[in-house]
Amino acid sequence: MATYRGTCHCGAVRFEVDGTIDRVVDCNCSICRRKGYLHWIVPQSAFRLLAGEDRITTYRFGTGVAQHRFCATCGVAGFYVPRSHPDRVDVNVRCLDDVDLAALRVEPFDGRNWEDSVAALRADAEAAS
Repeated sequence: MATYRGTCHCGAVRFEVDGTIDRVVDCNCSICRRKGYLHWIVPQSAFRLLAGEDRITTYRFGTGVAQHRFCATCGVAGFYVPRSHPDRVDVNVRCLDDVDLAALRVEPFDGRNWEDSVAALRADAEAAS
C-alpha cells in the first residue's frame, strides 16, 4: 500500500490517499467525459483532506446524491462523493502526484446508461476493498 498526494491545479486544495491503484474507471457520462476524470473509489478512511476545505465548491445535479467537489479558484476536481458509493470518496487519479497514467489498467464504465451499469461498478469496488 502507498500514500499518494494530490492537489488541484493552483495547489489550494491538497489531499492524501492510502491504497493500491489496481485499476481506474473511465466513465462516459455527461460530466465525467467532459472532465476527463479517471476514477479510483476508496473508503473514506483512506482519504485525508490536508488543505483547502474553504476553497471547495460543490455541484449537484440529477438525483443530487453525488457531490461533485472542485476548487473554486482553479476549477480542478480532485475528488468527489460518487452517487454509486456515497459512503466513499472518488479520487481523480489525474490529480495525484507521481502516478504513471500509462501504466494503469483503465476499465470503461457506461455511465450514459448508469442504471443498467452501476451494479457491476458497485460489485467491483466492494471486491477491491
